[in-house]
Amino acid sequence: VQLQASGGGLVQAGASLRLSCAASGPTFNRYTVGWFRQAPGKEREHVASMFRNSGNTYYADAVKGRFTVSRDNAKNTVYLQMNSLKPEDTAVYFCAASATLILSTIRDSRQYNYWGQGTQVTVSS
Repeated sequence: VQLQASGGGLVQAGASLRLSCAASGPTFNRYTVGWFRQAPGKEREHVASMFRNSGNTYYADAVKGRFTVSRDNAKNTVYLQMNSLKPEDTAVYFCAASATLILSTIRDSRQYNYWGQGTQVTVSS
């Protein structure tokens, strides 16, 4: 699976952005998908995921209620809708996928086998 993230940009606090992650391969709907982010000088952190079997979604506390992950299997694309953006959301955002991770590890970046190239999100105050 190859992933291509897009949709980042420079916005003001309070604005919205939608990130997209386009995937290759006919069986992408069988993958758990996740979004992670990495700010300068910080470790990569989990943002949101959607589990492959149930479609249930999981969010980091910092984004819960503001971000929504969704997927369009017909388009082989995963989205991250980000509302009410804050300066602390500034980071490079990565999409990732795994066909094999178990639910208890869904927030662990080491369990994702496939990664997109990252897209920069900058939120000004």
